[in-house]
Amino acid sequence: MSCGNFFFTILVTFSVALITYNIIISANSPLQQDLPGPSRSSSSSISVDPIIQMPLHRSRGKLGSSKRLFHTAVTASDSVYNTWQCRIMYYWFKKFQKEPNSGMGGFTRILHSGKPDKYMAEIPTFVAQPLPAGMDRGYIVLNRPWAFVQWLQQADIKEDYILMSEPDHIIVKPIPNLSTDGLGAAFPFFYIEPKNYESVLRKYFPENKGPITNIDPIGNSPVIVGKESLKKIAPTWMNVSLAMKKDPETDKAFGWVLEMYAYAVASALHGVGNILYKDFMIQPPWDKEIGKKFIIHYTYGCDYNMKGELTYGKIGEWRFDKRSYDTVAPPRNLPMPPAGVPESVVTLVRMVNEATANIPNWGE
Repeated sequence: MSCGNFFFTILVTFSVALITYNIIISANSPLQQDLPGPSRSSSSSISVDPIIQMPLHRSRGKLGSSKRLFHTAVTASDSVYNTWQCRIMYYWFKKFQKEPNSGMGGFTRILHSGKPDKYMAEIPTFVAQPLPAGMDRGYIVLNRPWAFVQWLQQADIKEDYILMSEPDHIIVKPIPNLSTDGLGAAFPFFYIEPKNYESVLRKYFPENKGPITNIDPIGNSPVIVGKESLKKIAPTWMNVSLAMKKDPETDKAFGWVLEMYAYAVASALHGVGNILYKDFMIQPPWDKEIGKKFIIHYTYGCDYNMKGELTYGKIGEWRFDKRSYDTVAPPRNLPMPPAGVPESVVTLVRMVNEATANIPNWGE
């Protein structure tokens, strides 16, 4: 065994031991230990635009003279489903990376399969180790915070900010650095409602950390946050995620968004507030216009009849749903939606088709 492989084995063994230790501690403690980072109240003096909750100097467009680049990071498994989405996502990242008003620096696919795949040359990739077998309790998303911990510890990241994105994001225009004044910039999700789950969340966010409203209604993606802040948040995000999944009450309360709540809690524990930026992305078919948005998140199925009427909950005569392609990549030249379908859906299919037409060896 080479020295390099031996060192990596020791590192992984130590990291797994650390996770296990933290799970034991988390199971017996409400996570009341003091954590590094400024208090949430330190940002209370920042003037805020109540419409989109952005600092006023940014809403007026005064971004400053220096360009603050961010590194885009996407976590993924090596499944066919994640891989074709990542290839499309990276295609559009490259299209907009160098355009005016872009704050987009480097890009990394954080592959948490533990081994390289055949797309390493196509997409800049960091190979992270998955959680030990059984630790995710069937919830594969728990590999995301653990993968970020490894990447932040081991990779040479040039930029001072990180955009955490996902495979099913399509960038529709150059993204500027939306964070400022020590705050992250995050999309607010209507279904992340900390106030409705205060009794559950107090297990992880004790009262001495402040009101439950200090937990922002966000997930970890899309979020632009300072690299040094994320280095503090990520291990806590990992440990809170594992502790939440281990607790039956929390697991039942949060279900598939458990890891999103864990990131919101971890961010609040470290005093990192977030600008709630509604124009960060849209989610078809509910959001119908692109407008000023930067990302299309195609998490929901789009089903329509040939009159262009939404038939959600029923498979449409025309449909696009990423879940239709869980074991095989979508073919090139997907049929365009019928007349009357919203701009967001039309743009989504057009952009998927452009990417698949230009990505070499598509479907192989």
